[in-house]
Amino acid sequence: MQNSPQMFLNRELSWLAFNSRVLDQCSKDIPLLEKLKFIAIYCTNLDEFYMIRVAGLKQLFSAGITISGVDEMTPLMQLKEIRKYLHKEKAKLEYYFKEVVHALEKENLFIRAYEKLDEGLKQKCNEYFFSHIFPVIVPIAVDSTHPFPHLNNLSFALAVKLCDQSHEDMIKFGMIRIPRVLPRFYQVQNNIYVPIESIVQRHVEEIFPGYKLLASVAFRVTRNADMAIEEEEADDFMMILEQGLKLRRKGAFVRLQIQKGADEEIVQFLNTHMKIFHKDVYEYSTLLNLPQLWQIAGNKTFINLLSPSYTPKVLPPFNENLSIFECIDKQDILLFHPYESFDPVYKFIKEASTDPRVISIRMTLYRVEKNSNIVQALIDAASEGKQVTVMVELKARFDEENNLHWAKALEEAGAHVIYGITGFKVHAKLAQVIRKEGEELKFYMHLGTGNYNANTARIYTDVSYFTRGVDFAQDTTSFFHILSGFNKNRRLQVLSMSPNQIKERILEMIGVEIGKGKEGAIIAKMNSLVDSDVINALYEASKAGVSIQLIIRGICCLRVGEEYSQNIKVRSIVGKYLEHARIFYFKHSLPNYFISSADLMPRNLERRLELMTPIFDENLKAKLAQILHLQLSDTELAYELQKDGSYERVKKINDKTMNSQEKLEEYVGRIFKTLKKDRDQSRAKRLASRLFRDN
Repeated sequence: MQNSPQMFLNRELSWLAFNSRVLDQCSKDIPLLEKLKFIAIYCTNLDEFYMIRVAGLKQLFSAGITISGVDEMTPLMQLKEIRKYLHKEKAKLEYYFKEVVHALEKENLFIRAYEKLDEGLKQKCNEYFFSHIFPVIVPIAVDSTHPFPHLNNLSFALAVKLCDQSHEDMIKFGMIRIPRVLPRFYQVQNNIYVPIESIVQRHVEEIFPGYKLLASVAFRVTRNADMAIEEEEADDFMMILEQGLKLRRKGAFVRLQIQKGADEEIVQFLNTHMKIFHKDVYEYSTLLNLPQLWQIAGNKTFINLLSPSYTPKVLPPFNENLSIFECIDKQDILLFHPYESFDPVYKFIKEASTDPRVISIRMTLYRVEKNSNIVQALIDAASEGKQVTVMVELKARFDEENNLHWAKALEEAGAHVIYGITGFKVHAKLAQVIRKEGEELKFYMHLGTGNYNANTARIYTDVSYFTRGVDFAQDTTSFFHILSGFNKNRRLQVLSMSPNQIKERILEMIGVEIGKGKEGAIIAKMNSLVDSDVINALYEASKAGVSIQLIIRGICCLRVGEEYSQNIKVRSIVGKYLEHARIFYFKHSLPNYFISSADLMPRNLERRLELMTPIFDENLKAKLAQILHLQLSDTELAYELQKDGSYERVKKINDKTMNSQEKLEEYVGRIFKTLKKDRDQSRAKRLASRLFRDN
């Protein structure tokens, strides 16, 4: 099929549509502090989008590059559409924020500016100002002898317009930087939060003694994210830029957020120095710096305004009084986090670190928490003389410092640490343990779709797979040899590895379904679909009559509803858990179920080391099938992609509703309760063996 730009949705606009779905959670009947969380997530997402994606487009435009994607929208066209979209959506953000704040007041939880407090609370704020704020804020004069300061990315500050008290015609401009060490809100009472800038604003004349305050306004700046521009979300831009382009304006201002109604001279003062394009200036009638709303959402006194907490469960066979290795000896095991606990993954590495029969542990680490039990277990294993090989990806965006810390600690303990592969980012999630029993070596593997991070495993949905399969042992050994040595033959036998195999295998399996025509079927769950070759193959499959159902959380560049895509439906699920698992089903392939660390994007398929894992066990395939079935039946969290690239909520059938995330919590909880009641655990084991299939 010949490519036509009209056959593809723009990547950036599709991402914006995803973030709109995050904000749309505020229109649903969910607890108020959950709505506050979604506003914080939306704004955090938008910060990263501006400092990575918009910054990248600006660089491409400055460099004179005219085409940056298969849809053939120029960088300038994309920037115009992004600004148009976001200026329109700003009103929706302001509406939801005001609505949530008003509703919280009815629950006796308040966000109040200093001037709206009673005298007693104002006095407490004054005391807090002099004891905690005044010593750390940074007053900045700007004039001929005081140059405009360097403002860090996402700096939050007050801009002030002052006059000399003895010479009122002498106007001065300055600012007061509010450091990140200060909380976003001062909790003056358990149920009252005061925006920090409103307290600072009250005391401007004490910060600049001898001057009278004429006007002030809170503002926040976003810059090109500098070194992060080279990684992750921006690596496609860098690929274009590196093809002969030397221009790179590090850290340029890309956005100004400012409160509405600001003094015109202050706005002019700011932009004279920052030179931000007027369409990248966003005036808000609400507070700024909303990513910090997590501070309020974490108030334990108002737990009634949060969704009920869920504790991940340990189910058979891992709940039995057996070692992890005995469990894996008996059968392959597949877990679906966070419904099923991440603890067995940690115990896999912990037991390996203390088992005297274990001689080797190999593992990839992409993002781990700061106090990682898994990394500590690896350090203990290396200290005990076990062979420990760890691939620590130092280019994991925004986790570089943390990963470097762990890499050094591992090296000091005696582990062999691999820092990356030249030209590629290692994104595969894999652990291999080798045990010696007599003269025999036994290999135990864990392969997953998510990071080895216990914190994110509680809020991301991901798949974990444990196996002792001989074919997997050979392939995982080859994979680690590729990481640590020289190997031009970057191909595996059972597993598929990018950059050479995953895309090839996906296209091959789509081709098999095309050959089956109307009997063909594809179901795929992922975070993003961008790769044009895969999209074109799906179009061909649709034209051949293949039924294609896609569950794509975020970016989708495939266009539905056209003659070439009549048999394709795309839905997105947005809920309290971040849908992060990648699951692929191809009806007529052998095998026909796969999990993967990779999304179907050029960066994953062509510029990273990723793994796609086949699932052979019939019970585990049935488990994956039911996960997909539940999500395709969801009527509460699901949105459907429309022809124009927008998304609409899935319509209820016969007024029946189904929340797939709550359903999974409920079902796993039912199995767990059965475990407690059933002494011989037989019924619970039967339930667990066909997990989710009763739904």
